[in-house]
Amino acid sequence: MTVGYHRLDAGGIRLQQLYRIFGRTVAVQDVSFHVPKGSVFGYIGPNGAGKTTSMRILATLDLPTYGDAFVDGFSVIHDPELVRRKLGFMPDAFGSYRDVSCWEYIDFFARAYGLIGRERQKRLEWVTDFTGIRGMQHKPISGLSKGMKQRLCLGRALVHDPAVLILDEPAAGLDPRARIELRNMIGTLGAEGKTILVSSHILTELAEMCDSIGIIEQGRLLATGSVEAIQEAQRKTRDIRLRVVSDPVAAEKWLTLHSDCQSISVAGDTLRFDFSGDEEAQADLVAALIQDGCRISEIHAHQKSLEDVFLHVTEGLVQ
Repeated sequence: MTVGYHRLDAGGIRLQQLYRIFGRTVAVQDVSFHVPKGSVFGYIGPNGAGKTTSMRILATLDLPTYGDAFVDGFSVIHDPELVRRKLGFMPDAFGSYRDVSCWEYIDFFARAYGLIGRERQKRLEWVTDFTGIRGMQHKPISGLSKGMKQRLCLGRALVHDPAVLILDEPAAGLDPRARIELRNMIGTLGAEGKTILVSSHILTELAEMCDSIGIIEQGRLLATGSVEAIQEAQRKTRDIRLRVVSDPVAAEKWLTLHSDCQSISVAGDTLRFDFSGDEEAQADLVAALIQDGCRISEIHAHQKSLEDVFLHVTEGLVQ
């Protein structure tokens, strides 16, 4: 077995003080994070944030200006050939030949990775079964739907059984059923021990499938960790909604006298406001409001979702 001279003991994915500079543009600036072996990591950021640049560096399609990145312990700078054998990359757009069938397409990449004989046949059959393209394996790629093309691209990334998967916007343009099926496939691969880095703008799906996330903007990593930990760190207020049977305007005036209540608004019989106190303070507030004559029929405390956290952490800046 060939051993890289710059291998780390830890597997998975690791970025170490990564920079990528294009002229005056710093696309990636001092980004460092680790995705442990067998984990699913969600990479979040607006367009132009540096996500794809980071992924291209991990896929050895670009070199960092400074720093390094490691795939299953191998350096993208010093051991790119070993990285490519360990990595499956699914870009946001991929090229294909119109008259090539799905089977021929996957078979081409299997041969490119050096798979031969029974081993290649076995991998081809597994990939077509796992991705659900078995019934279309002899159909030309030009006749596939967007969802089936994404399945085919995932199959291409999986054909050599990589330890690490990099998926750049895999659910873009898919219908709800196709997104759910793709999400289930990613979940299965993660459960089988593959390390997965996936970017997406569909944040609710990332929150459901990922063990941890990283939020990047203008090339800087703003937050990283589990979804729950990031939500807790950013949870400075909670969004309270009260539905009242009595006079909502009187309830609004009552709330304005309490400093814990900000951004109060009234829509029909519903009041909405930001509350900076804890759960006990919230219970005391509601009890006092009822004691002063307000009849409440419904109360809802909205905890911050991943979308809320994303909007709070980022500023909508582009390079």
